[in-house]
Amino acid sequence: MIIWLASYPKSGNTWVRSLLSAYYYTEDGKFNFDLLDKIKQFPSKDFLKKEIKSVDEAAENWLIAQSKIKAKNEVRFLKTHNVFGSYKGKNFTTSEFSLGAIYIVRDPRNVLSSLMNHYSLNEDEALNMINSVYRNLRDENNLEDYSNYSFISSWANNFKSWKLTKDIETLFIKYEDLEKNRFNTFKKIIKFTNKLMNKDSKINFNKLKNSIESTDFDILKRKEETEGFKEAIFSKKEGKVKNFFNLGTKNNYKKLIRSQTSKTIKKFFKKEMKELGYI
Repeated sequence: MIIWLASYPKSGNTWVRSLLSAYYYTEDGKFNFDLLDKIKQFPSKDFLKKEIKSVDEAAENWLIAQSKIKAKNEVRFLKTHNVFGSYKGKNFTTSEFSLGAIYIVRDPRNVLSSLMNHYSLNEDEALNMINSVYRNLRDENNLEDYSNYSFISSWANNFKSWKLTKDIETLFIKYEDLEKNRFNTFKKIIKFTNKLMNKDSKINFNKLKNSIESTDFDILKRKEETEGFKEAIFSKKEGKVKNFFNLGTKNNYKKLIRSQTSKTIKKFFKKEMKELGYI
């Protein structure tokens, strides 16, 4: 069965993956990049057959791949940016294969500035991306392959798709709470995932502390600089691999995007941003 780590891109998904992998897949809670292989992305070649040639074929294989995970009779964390929904009647997931989900949400103004770096977009391109209800993600270096096709839609639709579903239990975590109160926020996540997995064991606070300390942004950034990071994207536009861990807490939209862009985002997502306390 699957516990999803879901989010719109650049909202903190990899950070939560790092925390969870350090806590659940080590003896001492100390993180290293290899642990991220324990929480893979879905959809991807790791789960779908290698030759996926269309969106239709990808959608047909979503639940087939998840049924194989269920057959192993184990709990598995999976990362996704996909909306909770269906494509031409083909569900992305269902309660038959999913124990629950953690959804990480972030102020869309800071998401936008992070998207600009990650995908080599200018401000207007990033604005179009975050508001596009038709937006999807694919490997731009292999456009013939649909195995990792993800339909992400807009920032608001992505959030609402997981918020409104009654099919599975979902814990919503704000990126900003991880920044401001990492210990209590991560403790909340562990309580939730232990409950989903029917774990009776109490929280190991030493592992919790080590998991938090070893996944500090500055530590992750230094590790990428010295070790490299295989999930970093090669930008055809810039002809280089972009740093995955870029600004962290220094990612302040007030300093990075135009005031008019900020106003436009508030106009696009007024309802959701009010609900989440961003405005």
